[in-house]
Amino acid sequence: QVQLVESGGGLVQAGGSLRLSCAASGVTFSTYTMGWFRQAPGKEREFVARIRWSTGWTYYEDSVKGRFTVSRDNAKNTVYLQMNSLKPEDTAVYYCALDRTSLRLGISPNEYDYWGQGTQVTVSS
Repeated sequence: QVQLVESGGGLVQAGGSLRLSCAASGVTFSTYTMGWFRQAPGKEREFVARIRWSTGWTYYEDSVKGRFTVSRDNAKNTVYLQMNSLKPEDTAVYYCALDRTSLRLGISPNEYDYWGQGTQVTVSS
């Protein structure tokens, strides 16, 4: 059974940095995709970034390009989201998710099969 556990959220001032972690367990797929999404109050869950586990190929939502970096540690089965130059509009609950294939584009929540519980990120102005 796949489990995803996020950590690393918190309160930070605008311009600051945070690193989120997502530890995966029970993964038996040979190729899969890990994604990060976020959801602000009253808004739909939106794509942030994703990484193909086998190749390390990444893809970002336009508003986070150049500020956020997604990476993985194969030995620890952990995916990271390094967030720099944070803005108040980045405030949201951040979720990691796993798509058990690498065949889908990986930018829609509907493409993912497993989700973590979420971690709150609050950026003050």
